[in-house]
Amino acid sequence: MDQRTPARRRTARAALPLLALALLAPACSGGVEGKPGASGVRDPYFPKLGNGGYDVTHYALTLDVDPDERTLRGTAEITARATQDLSSFNLDLAGLTVDSATVEGRPAAVNRAGDEVTLRTDGKVEGRLRKGGTFRAVVRYSGAPKTITDPDGSEEGWLPTDDGALALGEPTGSMAWFPGNHHPGDKAAYDLAVTVPKGLTAVSNGVLAGPPVTEQGRTTFRWHTAEPMASYLATLAIGRFETRTSTMAGGITVFTAVDPEVAKASARTVARVPEVVAWEAEHFGPYPFSATGAIVDREDDAGYALETQNRPFFPGPPSVGLLVHEMAHQWFGDSVTPESWRDMWLNEGLATYAEWLWEEEKNGIPADESFDVAYEDEDNWAFPPADPPSAAAISDDPVYGRGAMVIHMIREAVDDDGEFFALLRGWTEKYRHRNASTADFTAYVEGETGQDLSGLWKSWLYGGGRPAADG
Repeated sequence: MDQRTPARRRTARAALPLLALALLAPACSGGVEGKPGASGVRDPYFPKLGNGGYDVTHYALTLDVDPDERTLRGTAEITARATQDLSSFNLDLAGLTVDSATVEGRPAAVNRAGDEVTLRTDGKVEGRLRKGGTFRAVVRYSGAPKTITDPDGSEEGWLPTDDGALALGEPTGSMAWFPGNHHPGDKAAYDLAVTVPKGLTAVSNGVLAGPPVTEQGRTTFRWHTAEPMASYLATLAIGRFETRTSTMAGGITVFTAVDPEVAKASARTVARVPEVVAWEAEHFGPYPFSATGAIVDREDDAGYALETQNRPFFPGPPSVGLLVHEMAHQWFGDSVTPESWRDMWLNEGLATYAEWLWEEEKNGIPADESFDVAYEDEDNWAFPPADPPSAAAISDDPVYGRGAMVIHMIREAVDDDGEFFALLRGWTEKYRHRNASTADFTAYVEGETGQDLSGLWKSWLYGGGRPAADG
């Protein structure tokens, strides 16, 4: 996310309502005795977010959106692998009504408790719900998608705009527009078919799977995301956009969508997307996706930028520094995704450090100077970056500024830029398209450098006070 705008700062929702799973009937006879999948994955800040018992491999979403009426009709076809014998499993969905559901083509009983939707099978499809089996669930749903307001007043989920709508998902907003396993630990491929009124454009992640098709006054756009994506990085922007498609070195598709009202003011920075991606690839390793680009809407359409996969979202014309930050997330956060929301500093600290590196190499401002500015900023010392005090603080200043200081201290400890950048490239290679925790990162750094950095972690990553700048 954009680290520099106060309106951007994201906070987390309160824990979702508990589901009384004890009320669910056991699986019918005739197969293995399954158990209900958990209604949350016990994330340290969002214990009810996500679901246990299965791993999604693919979402196929078919959406019909009426921006004027602010309604959506959707079908979510979810392909998943059972990680236990399942008699039932949960999906996260906020606000929208479930009209029907099937599992392996057979009707499923639906139980709804707040943001938790439980699908229970009838016993006839137990074979594919055994541990290791792959099953398909289809959920048809409809209603008025809701805007989710975080404790700091920032908004996510489904955001109506003057000419359409915008879907942003960090940390919990994606459940406002499609049912799923909405925790960063469960990444999947995506296909979206979005139908909107003729004259509007629907922009999402990945690449267009063919040209738009218009019938009876409505146009359907199909988007394909082949690489795994956490659901909080999924996006949908509907409105009037000026779009451009090109190809950069390596065959990477560059797709940009810019609201006409801000097109002129955005043009120079947006044109630098290939340059920024290529520069970051030199430092962080090969670009991890088949597409890149940007979505630029108007300033009042959202209060923050977001690293939505393949093409970050910007509210109004972005600065070059902000572009560098959000593009760095394609490596740090989008490809290497945090294991839990406690690991946010791995996203934001590294993306902030990318800004420091850009300033160092492009504008002659040493990273030491950026470090000094961050060190003198009292806001960066409110708490340790690897241990925010609450869900409301996971995107506060220390996660960004002090997180970047941790990276700089690693660079100082290595004392060789060649080795330091090899360390960053090795990290993105080792965990490419995977999830990683803070413990994974610290073990990786020590393993690659051969150094005992426990003092660095204790003082800079987990310590409650302000360590000496040279220690």
